[in-house]
Amino acid sequence: MDLSALFSLANKVAIITGASKGIGFGIAEIFAAAGAKVVISSRKQEALDEMASQLKGKGYEVSAIACNVGRMEELDSLVKQTIEKYGQIDILVNNAAVNPVFGPVHNTTPEAFDKIMDVNVKAPFHLMNLCFPYLRASSGAAVINISSIGGISPEQGLGIYSVSKAALISLSKVYAKEWGDHKIRVNTICPGLIQTKFSEALWSNDKIMEHMMKALPIKRVGTSEEIGAMALFLASKASSYTTGATLTADGGFTI
Repeated sequence: MDLSALFSLANKVAIITGASKGIGFGIAEIFAAAGAKVVISSRKQEALDEMASQLKGKGYEVSAIACNVGRMEELDSLVKQTIEKYGQIDILVNNAAVNPVFGPVHNTTPEAFDKIMDVNVKAPFHLMNLCFPYLRASSGAAVINISSIGGISPEQGLGIYSVSKAALISLSKVYAKEWGDHKIRVNTICPGLIQTKFSEALWSNDKIMEHMMKALPIKRVGTSEEIGAMALFLASKASSYTTGATLTADGGFTI
């Protein structure tokens, strides 16, 4: 048995949002190494170009397309530019997310609530719909939505962010059920504490880390590469009978 074929993404085109750093970039690099043509996207073109250059230097096929996922017209443009360049979309990873507030949920303003929900829930919803005609035409299409363990159990100080990530889990299950007839699989990854810029306020805080280490069966912070490896499983033939799943990668924190 050729096990490498199970995890190959050769001849696949993948869009990854929030991919100029952290988890998104980790996924992009692993997908590219597995043979995919990868479109990385985030708000700033300059940062994307730098990351794309790093991956191209390793011999990978990568394109950088700036997109603020909070703006629906830019999501339209992201899909159109991808189709113009590659003519297909086989894999979509909704990774971009925001959390502009930290503190009691009753202190969250309506404006902050709307921003969190627009980026963390509405944008994946709209981008999945935009990609649907191309995913439906693909052989082995896969959507991977990056949620959070906060979507399973609300995290202190991250109230509406946790709500948005719970909504994303539910949204993924709805799409998995409705798109099964179209041979499109939709799954969710819920990372725990991963060492990225997004979570730096947590893993750089000694008191928080002391508390976390008491609750973590695996006594360390996770890496972007570890989330990328799980995403590769969900994007590849290795998970061909997996849809509607919510997989945690949290060092055992949720148990």
